[in-house]
Amino acid sequence: MTPRIKVAAVSYLNTKPLLYGIEKSGLINEIDLVVDYPSMLAKRLQEGSIDLALLPVAAMHGIKGAHIVSDYGIASDGNVVSVALFSHVPLADVKSVYLDYQSRTSVKLAQVLLQNYWKQEVEYKQADEHFIDSIKGDTAGVIIGDRALMCLPDFEYAYDLSAAWKAWTGLDFIFAAWVANKQLPADFLVKFNAANAFGINHFDEVIAQNPFPAYDLKTYYTKNIKYFLDEGKREGLKRFMELSA
Repeated sequence: MTPRIKVAAVSYLNTKPLLYGIEKSGLINEIDLVVDYPSMLAKRLQEGSIDLALLPVAAMHGIKGAHIVSDYGIASDGNVVSVALFSHVPLADVKSVYLDYQSRTSVKLAQVLLQNYWKQEVEYKQADEHFIDSIKGDTAGVIIGDRALMCLPDFEYAYDLSAAWKAWTGLDFIFAAWVANKQLPADFLVKFNAANAFGINHFDEVIAQNPFPAYDLKTYYTKNIKYFLDEGKREGLKRFMELSA
């Protein structure tokens, strides 16, 4: 009997359309699906406990043989809204920044932008589970995912990292992509791509399943998040990987 392919992802709102496609297309019956923090997926892929992960792209650096296997992922071409540097003071007054423990890509992007685009010298602090409560005074914080959407009303300043990247480089940005570090069966990858496509063609059903009063999910899925990794997105990824190496 052929072992089931182990697929891992996060359960943020931005991944719900992809997971919906995997479930409703029937592919869920052919795989083992696990959910974890984005920062943990790299460890799982490296140790071989999973075969394929929706991986924060910065984590690809440390994984031998890591390669993107799907046309779909989590990307943006401007305001992404759910990845931002939050603060109660203007950026010029920020002295230290908490780095969200849940994603390497977002914190690396923040560091690249602070150093090269905003040219702001700050002290970096490793965040714990309750770090948002510590964002006060001249201390800012990188917050990602659903929590970032919920924090929008709570902070006077929210510097969208994808928008800043676009302003600086003119390029799109890929936050996460489906990554494997081994060869997977070609017929599986065709079905996997089709399952992802199915999900992003059913946003209304995904929204109905995931009520979220804090932010309009139709806007999020159709304007903020870009799921298809076209050449423009991959060009942005290439530039980011060079800067973050």
